[in-house]
Amino acid sequence: MELRLARRQLSRCDDCGYCTAAVLCPGEERCSGCGACVAACPREARELVVRAEVRPKVELVVDGRPVRVPERLTLLQALELTGYEVGTFPGEGRVTAPCRTGGCWACAVLVDGEVQPSCITPVRAGMVVKTDPEKVAAKEPRRLVFGFSGHMVGGVGTPWEAKAKRSGWLEVACFAAGCILRCPTCQNWETTFRSRGEPLTPELAAILLTRARWGYGVDRLAISGGECTLNRRWLVDFLRHLKELNPDPAARLHVDTNSVFLTPDYLMELLDAGLTDIGCDIKALELSTFQRITGTAAADLAARLLKQGWEAVAYLLTELWGRVFVGIGLPYNAALISSEELAELAAKLAALRPEVQVTVLDYRPEFRRPDLVRPGTAEMLGIKRLLERTGLRKVICQTYRGHLGPE
Repeated sequence: MELRLARRQLSRCDDCGYCTAAVLCPGEERCSGCGACVAACPREARELVVRAEVRPKVELVVDGRPVRVPERLTLLQALELTGYEVGTFPGEGRVTAPCRTGGCWACAVLVDGEVQPSCITPVRAGMVVKTDPEKVAAKEPRRLVFGFSGHMVGGVGTPWEAKAKRSGWLEVACFAAGCILRCPTCQNWETTFRSRGEPLTPELAAILLTRARWGYGVDRLAISGGECTLNRRWLVDFLRHLKELNPDPAARLHVDTNSVFLTPDYLMELLDAGLTDIGCDIKALELSTFQRITGTAAADLAARLLKQGWEAVAYLLTELWGRVFVGIGLPYNAALISSEELAELAAKLAALRPEVQVTVLDYRPEFRRPDLVRPGTAEMLGIKRLLERTGLRKVICQTYRGHLGPE
């Protein structure tokens, strides 16, 4: 049968070591074709190849049924091979696998009674697997989260007023691994594509972030990524635990997200759990631009992600305005998005809520795009003026010299 294997292109590899230090990989000789190292490599020196290969089979028990599959597959591949439907979005398929790099743990199943991410867990003879959502939900969710440190500038969902009056630490933040996007300019890729580390329960993560709050002497607690919204149950429980640990009115619970996984019911659940501030990155207006910025090759998936992201923002700006602080992040680099499209995008936001805080992020050389030239301060000032002419009243522009704030 045809099987996938990851292989290294020696001509591109610079031996940075990320694929072994950060990616939970059994090595090329035991490769299961999960593709995590391919997504993570900044030099694109890893590729998935498909080849016909006969492998010995191993027997495992899935939901009480013995099945035989070729060795050196991931559990997710084995489930697909034996007829299980795997979805990208919640509620679609027996197992939902949005990131497929081992960070978000949304694809978790029970392996010998313990929660494990099916997307990177290799099959082995004798393993007992349970996919029943109710049985999986009986265990505490887990995911990879890192950081738990102070931040001086905040994020897209941090109000400008809070940024302007602080001279030191502004908030504490942690960063969740895993993302459904494959942005070639990812500015946090070393966390985004990480699968090696100790997965945390929501309660433990909330304890660590709360300790950081008191250590840094701030009132704002934030989670970003990667994409923190992929594992819905984990994020909702995390916010609930944060609220319990930080019941004082001064505490602000802040989520930064690309918004492509958010739905009205998900947003309401986050609010009920304690969310007070949210920052949504909108990558584009046009599908081709969205694909270029996010690295989402499949047009149908990209179209759905773009549409769902905009619908989430529209819901926040119309139905939830006043109940939660909303900040919007927009990308800018002339090599990625034109000023004309950016102006159209801004006009769409202004039509929804002209007073919404909009932060334009100057996309810099990062990850797989070292060729980019970071926009200068004068160029970003011009973008700021352009967006203000669309009717937006609170435009902030990030520059390498600092932020250009509202006037």
